[in-house]
Amino acid sequence: MNNKDGQNISIEKTSIAEAGLTLDEAYWNSQYNAHTTGWDLGEVSPPLKAYIDQLVNKNLRIFIPGCGNTYEAAYLLQQGFTNVTVIDIAPALVAQLQEKYKVNPHIKIILGDFFIHEGEYDLILEQTFFCALNPALRQDYIIKMHTLLAANGKLAGVLFNREFEQQGPPFGGRKDSYEPMFEKYFIFKTFEPCNNSFIKRKDTELFIILIKK
Repeated sequence: MNNKDGQNISIEKTSIAEAGLTLDEAYWNSQYNAHTTGWDLGEVSPPLKAYIDQLVNKNLRIFIPGCGNTYEAAYLLQQGFTNVTVIDIAPALVAQLQEKYKVNPHIKIILGDFFIHEGEYDLILEQTFFCALNPALRQDYIIKMHTLLAANGKLAGVLFNREFEQQGPPFGGRKDSYEPMFEKYFIFKTFEPCNNSFIKRKDTELFIILIKK
């Protein structure tokens, strides 16, 4: 089966299975179909909104993986950004997004697996994707982010700075455990506790701006 961009979905399913993820397409699709999306803020994440507000170049090639309802992409479009790409693995969600934005030439919506996606971007925004992945894939995530970014490209967004009592998703972690994983591939411009988190996430997030080495 091919998606809108000609990507083979059966290959994507195989890739996820080989990575050892139980959090596969069927799992995430069921969450959206059942409206069990407790991670959804219902609005653009305040830290990312503030970050977007200071961006000057409206033609940046921007990528949002694990986009969900993609309030960040909606905000980017409202602010006049012209080259936004989002990807998610849940067919029901992606179909809704493709319908919603079908006449907007400034956003590309992909149904697919982040880990086999190909492209080159100036900026990648992180919002509840890292924490939704099996922690065993975190090093693969970092390497893939590095691969997708253009020279001097940036990865910016939020990571949880807390552990969770229940088995994820979301999966938590701490700054001191993240830094050694990222430092081989990125220069740390910002890697600090977030001071403008959504109220329910206050004091539990890190804001990162990482520059590709």
